[in-house]
Amino acid sequence: MEERVEIRRAARALTAASVVAYAGACRIEPAPRGDAEAAAPPYQITATVEDIMRSLVDPPADAVWDAVVTEVTAAGVTEHAPSTEEDWAALRRSAIALVESTNLLLMPGRRIAAEGSRSDLPGVDLEPEQIEALRAGNPGAWTQFVSGLHASALTVLDAVDRQDVEALLVAGDGLDLACENCHTTFWYPSLADSTAESDSRPGA
Repeated sequence: MEERVEIRRAARALTAASVVAYAGACRIEPAPRGDAEAAAPPYQITATVEDIMRSLVDPPADAVWDAVVTEVTAAGVTEHAPSTEEDWAALRRSAIALVESTNLLLMPGRRIAAEGSRSDLPGVDLEPEQIEALRAGNPGAWTQFVSGLHASALTVLDAVDRQDVEALLVAGDGLDLACENCHTTFWYPSLADSTAESDSRPGA
């Protein structure tokens, strides 16, 4: 009987020693504070700015702008606005997409467009390489405009969360202004210049 007890004690001691040894071998040392940035997983940038605009900015922005509409026909005036929980939930998804898309636009190393991409409106919109050069020459303006888009998207999100139709209408105007501020600087500055010249003419 004493012999079996001794065997069990020896087995438990051996198991405990094995666990300690295994834990020591698997222990992951924390990265030094100075190496925290180097230890972070790298971004894997795939989409271009053009991709993000077409997929993650334009569709939700259109959803916001189309959410409150006054339609005038021969039959009379019809008001369209979100009224159900499903309507507001769909708008909230759009607002979240807008808010987070701005973080993607600020990630370093993201190209404006894929190689070979050309302007849909040559002579009005700049070509991708021209936009790239403008952004590289004025990164502060790019950051400022994207931050403006983020702020306007947060205003949209707040209006949606409060289910406030009037506030959503105002937020939609702010969103439109944020988009135009960036576009007239980086996408079609010549159009903005011509408009400014027209406005400055006598009688304009």
